[in-house]
Amino acid sequence: MSSIQTMRGVAFAPRETVRLALIGCGGRGRGMLRELLACPEVQVVAVYDVSDEAAQKAATVVREKGKTEPKIIVGGDVRQVLNPDTTDLAYIATPWPQHVPYAVAAMEAGLHAAVEVPAAVTIDECWAMVETSERTRRHCIQLENCCYGDNELMMVHLAHTGKLGTLTHGEAAYIHDLRHLLLSDQSEGLWRREPHKNSDGNFYPTHGLGPVAQAMGIHRGDRFTRLISMSSREASLTETRDVIIEDGNAKRGEFYKAGDMNTSLIQTARGRTIMLQHDVVTPRPYSRGTLLQGSKGAFRDWPAGVFLEADPKTPHHGEWADIATIKEEFEHPLWKELREKVTELGSGHGGMDFVMNWRLVQCLLVGLVPDMDVYDAAAWSAPGPLSEDSVRLGNMPVEFPDFTRGHWE
Repeated sequence: MSSIQTMRGVAFAPRETVRLALIGCGGRGRGMLRELLACPEVQVVAVYDVSDEAAQKAATVVREKGKTEPKIIVGGDVRQVLNPDTTDLAYIATPWPQHVPYAVAAMEAGLHAAVEVPAAVTIDECWAMVETSERTRRHCIQLENCCYGDNELMMVHLAHTGKLGTLTHGEAAYIHDLRHLLLSDQSEGLWRREPHKNSDGNFYPTHGLGPVAQAMGIHRGDRFTRLISMSSREASLTETRDVIIEDGNAKRGEFYKAGDMNTSLIQTARGRTIMLQHDVVTPRPYSRGTLLQGSKGAFRDWPAGVFLEADPKTPHHGEWADIATIKEEFEHPLWKELREKVTELGSGHGGMDFVMNWRLVQCLLVGLVPDMDVYDAAAWSAPGPLSEDSVRLGNMPVEFPDFTRGHWE
């Protein structure tokens, strides 16, 4: 085990107010700002964006909540908003390529960092987050909202109370038809199509993987050890492009390298397996493909259902039960506490956005260990570049770095 001082189990220093700088004021940044401002202890001291319009809109959101107007910074060095004397947390909601540079800058300046998903897009970036967090003693937290969904937290609660028995297998996915967004000339269409042109793999692994990893106790008694990945042929993005984009547009000359569906298999140190999938270009309903299998039962989502073995001595081929049948007993304490507030706010993504932000703020206020640390941010992001490596190598297995350096046990 390494002598480097780990950030596993390190609590925040408690405080009375959470002072944050919002870095990235586009649609996602402003949406999360509204959720954060629903927490009365939050003070937004600064907003930063390369677009003056976006930064001004974010400042307006703060004003409309009756809060003190934040400092507005447009473009230039991001360190302009990273003042540890006035700010506790850098909240980063930019396009993917800026996540790690801004998070590292924040930690170097003495702030904690909370960064949108995926936190990193290369293995070198994963290590940069980890090493900077360990050296500066500042947390870097991935803002994985799906870990705070009602059903996902119920699944974690079932797993951690032993109701599913010994966990053996999980399934996770990000299935989301984004063809029109990818081909648009605004918002994420300006940058999110680039990976499809340049590589082939799973570009967005964390939404499905995070909840399964938490249920399995990854970095809390287990870790990912290897990954194998393969992709289907590419078809849907090209065919859609040729229908909706006019001749003469530069997009008509693009070649998309990424297959429509990427499927990866992950093995853990404790002998569990996880199937992880990514498809954002085919016409099918949204799904995160959640499944958690144990020796005494299984939980799934999309569609939601639970199967609990009644008597292992009796053979049976039962049916999935509605999760409402176990909700009273296994609803997660966070949702029991916050459901009324979620309903009142009309919070984004079914309430998971507010629950995530409320929990982060409470950890900072009370001085708790964060639910998700820098090692989780690195490991849940790593299937992106590792899947690309495996596909490029002809679907060969690739080793998973141990970002904890042995502290997962």
